[in-house]
Amino acid sequence: MEIKKIGFIGTGVMGFPMVKHLLDAGFKVNVYTRTKDRALPLIEQGAVWCETPKDCATDCDVVISIVGYPQDVREVWLARSTGAIYGMKQGAIGMDMTTSSPDLATELYKCAKSKGVSLCDCPVTGGDIGARNATLTMLFGGDKETFDALEPVFKVLGKRWEYFGDAGKGQLAKACNQVAVATTMFSACEAIVFARGMGLDPKQIIDTLSAGAAGSFSLQSYGPRILNRDFDPGFKIDHFLKDMEIALKVCHDRGISLPGLDLAYKSYSMLKQMGKGDLGTQALYLFYSSALIPDLLAHDFNDDASDPDLA
Repeated sequence: MEIKKIGFIGTGVMGFPMVKHLLDAGFKVNVYTRTKDRALPLIEQGAVWCETPKDCATDCDVVISIVGYPQDVREVWLARSTGAIYGMKQGAIGMDMTTSSPDLATELYKCAKSKGVSLCDCPVTGGDIGARNATLTMLFGGDKETFDALEPVFKVLGKRWEYFGDAGKGQLAKACNQVAVATTMFSACEAIVFARGMGLDPKQIIDTLSAGAAGSFSLQSYGPRILNRDFDPGFKIDHFLKDMEIALKVCHDRGISLPGLDLAYKSYSMLKQMGKGDLGTQALYLFYSSALIPDLLAHDFNDDASDPDLA
């Protein structure tokens, strides 16, 4: 199948740069997002605005979604009068790139098959940086022939794409990723806290450790943001909590115990309760500085008790 036209649902932090890359690569692109204003620069670049996910999918060879929560995934694909699945032409491919539920991915796959189309799950890793730089890793679950057919799209959006098996396996692979991220963000924050407590230059520590065995995406990419007190979201705490809830449900259903994941979920839940759910995952550092070592908090932030980031 030659892919010429793509429907793209969701132009947020991740979706916006992904659509831009597809346009730059010469694909015709329909777009749908809840807030049209956010898509205006893409429309100016040549994307076609659509009023519903169904309209967005019409006459497209591939339809992609990357939205917020599993309920959003269900709505944009299956809503009776507006769902994308009802606008797809025979033989078209649907690909949900949201981090969502493995069970929902399987449900969508079966529903699509009954209508003569293909729908796969393909969540991504790499965050907003990977989306902007087209260096995402894509984790695929679905039919192997569908995976192979999507290679021209994968090449535009990222550097690596992996086939993990049938429907839902991409979401399970992404859950593995989020389990790992949950604990590496702890290690990045603790390294910075320890460096500061010992009178070391935390920037030098991040630069040095990132080149060695302690290096991680969290330390290298989010460590500098922490030092700059940049807690704006590349990936929101609210969304990370959703991802961890998905992984924890799988653990519960399969009888798996992951204490590190449990601790991360509790810590991020506390931040959400403090009103920090819209901040990025690197805001875990605020939990350390405000809740665990208040003396360091006063030292690091010049006794500015009125700092809105820490209120």
